[in-house]
Amino acid sequence: MTGTVGAGKTTTAERVADRLAARGVAYAAIDLDAIRHFGPTPADDPFGSEIELRNLGPLVRNYLANGAERIVLAGVCETAADRLRYEGVLGIPLTVCRLRVPAAELESRLHQRHVEDATGLSWHLSRAGELDAILDLSAVADVELTVSQLSRDEVADAVLRAVGWSRPDETDVME
Repeated sequence: MTGTVGAGKTTTAERVADRLAARGVAYAAIDLDAIRHFGPTPADDPFGSEIELRNLGPLVRNYLANGAERIVLAGVCETAADRLRYEGVLGIPLTVCRLRVPAAELESRLHQRHVEDATGLSWHLSRAGELDAILDLSAVADVELTVSQLSRDEVADAVLRAVGWSRPDETDVME
């Protein structure tokens, strides 16, 4: 999953993982923010992308070696070049699903998430629009889903359908 800050990437990845587990599908769900969270970050890599990629390859290989059939990544894939780097590190093709949230709803989410962090709120509000514009220009996603007004479970179900991971007995109608 890709999308701007606050789009619900991590939450959706967790819900997708829950659904795969309930079906008995071997999976690994990885929050890319978590595997690049270190500091201080180098000046030439302020988001820690290089350490993320170095960590991601061995992590995914370990999951695959232990039977994972599906790999669910939650993070930001900004460009076609980034996508190629991920695919190169992983050795498997990606299906990139972009989660879209209208600006007003996104702002509300960020206010709720950063209720006691004015500095973080300001940064995330600024980054949200910037990142949305980058993702619009790059068109890196295979599928895009507008997830406004959907429950977290509905978003997970929509992602599974969009990337072709639904069971054959499931319909395309959301409840």
